[in-house]
Amino acid sequence: MKINGPNQTNFNPYKNQIQKQQDYAKDIKKEDQLQISSQAKQLQENEKPEPKRAEYVQDIKKAVESGEYLVNPEKTAQKMISFWSKQ
Repeated sequence: MKINGPNQTNFNPYKNQIQKQQDYAKDIKKEDQLQISSQAKQLQENEKPEPKRAEYVQDIKKAVESGEYLVNPEKTAQKMISFWSKQ
């Protein structure tokens, strides 16, 4: 009988555990999926701005970029006060 000692090349005490982990990982690997319901799609379509509102926003953007948009500080301060006093 021949005994080679603890440094045997073909002996791995954790081989069964490693194989179990690999098999388990194969079973777990699945792709994520996303399904959007028809109600959610309808809500997304409803959130699109109306053409009149979009035009109004574009006019304000142009005025801000050109420097023609003026802010009324008193009105802004009053709205800030009323907003923070409600909470």
